[in-house]
Amino acid sequence: MGSPTTAPRGLEAFAFRSFRRYQYARVAAIMGAEAQAVAVAWQVYSMTHRAIDLGYTGLALFLPGLLFLLPAGHVADKVDRRRVILTCYTLQCLSSVALLVVTLVHYNNVFAIYSILFLIGTGRSFSGPASTAFLPQIIPQEHFVNAITWGAATFQFANVAGPAVGGILFTLPLAPIDQSLGVLQGPAIVYCFTLFTLLWFIVLISLLHVTPGQLERRELSMRVLFAGFEYVRRTPILLGSLSLDLFVVILGGAVALMPIFAHEILHAGPRGLGMLRAAPAVGALLVSLVLVRRPIRNKAGLRLFLCVSLFGAATILFGVSRSLWLSVLTLAIAGAADMVSVIIRGSLIQLATPQYIRGRVSAVNSLFIGASNELGEFESGATAQWWGAVRATVFGGIGSLVVAGTWAAFFPDLRKADELTAAAFEQHVHHHEQKNEQNENRRKSL
Repeated sequence: MGSPTTAPRGLEAFAFRSFRRYQYARVAAIMGAEAQAVAVAWQVYSMTHRAIDLGYTGLALFLPGLLFLLPAGHVADKVDRRRVILTCYTLQCLSSVALLVVTLVHYNNVFAIYSILFLIGTGRSFSGPASTAFLPQIIPQEHFVNAITWGAATFQFANVAGPAVGGILFTLPLAPIDQSLGVLQGPAIVYCFTLFTLLWFIVLISLLHVTPGQLERRELSMRVLFAGFEYVRRTPILLGSLSLDLFVVILGGAVALMPIFAHEILHAGPRGLGMLRAAPAVGALLVSLVLVRRPIRNKAGLRLFLCVSLFGAATILFGVSRSLWLSVLTLAIAGAADMVSVIIRGSLIQLATPQYIRGRVSAVNSLFIGASNELGEFESGATAQWWGAVRATVFGGIGSLVVAGTWAAFFPDLRKADELTAAAFEQHVHHHEQKNEQNENRRKSL
């Protein structure tokens, strides 16, 4: 972890050099990924002009997470997590090179892009659980909530900067290069930027000083592979928070449809698309900066459900908006509301899960996140193809409100959750383990 330095209130996690380097690396990689997402979305839509094809980009990124979920979680608990992260980001570097080559040779085949996105999704499916379980190796437990909040803040900063940079780079004047490849056009410039950020990430992660993590010692078996699912199933507060985010974002997420809104409804072009992609992150960043100074101390569950409802309402307003600035504002509000869910869920994963199984529980979390984001993009593209972008977005926002009300009724433990502390979550987990044991004994006696 490195020797801690003194830090002012709210910056405790940054007292550790490894945490600082890790955040610098994450900012670079996320900026590159978000810029690349803008370029890919615009490039695909320019090729086909079909909403469903935008949905397929999300599906291509999501499928690896579904296919490799169990081995990814096991690898994160069995193999050195830094090695897993570095291997995965090397694969993403190669994928960005492939996108660059496809663009430079003018190979206008959307299925080639989907294939490359599948490789990127494969890297993410293994790096996600390893990265989540990696945090305790660079920060002490007493600073987890502060580290998670700052991690969310830096993530959102990169989400703000990445799409904006992608939109700007996409519209830069053409630059001559090797005549055999033609000219360096907008998407190619973006892919070069992404490649640079990924290489910078690899360098910084290689320089980290980390403490050894507790790894899984048991031999591979179906019980070991499914241990993460079993733990989440037996812990209602985890199951409720993960599934709530899953269904709300699947229904209410409108990221995949932003090229349609920017191009056909708001008439804002690539730079407008960059503004729309960045807006949720702006709202989330502002909220996270507030929360590092004023962390959530009580009524965490109630705040979660209120903010999820706000997310759904903001999504509805975005769907009916015909003004670029109103659309940006509603997306910022949605991002601010979603940030509360991110921090609570991240705190739960770190504080309510034993270290030896954290990789597999993180893999389950990665599946839920991937499903809510990438599968949500596919759902948005499919419904927009049937109903149109506006109706699909409005109905999705309404669906988010329905899910929030339903989950509040079916997961009372989550609704009543109070403090975000290790002691509170350990007590909750212990209580439910005792309850499950009593139910099992009662079942056997019958």
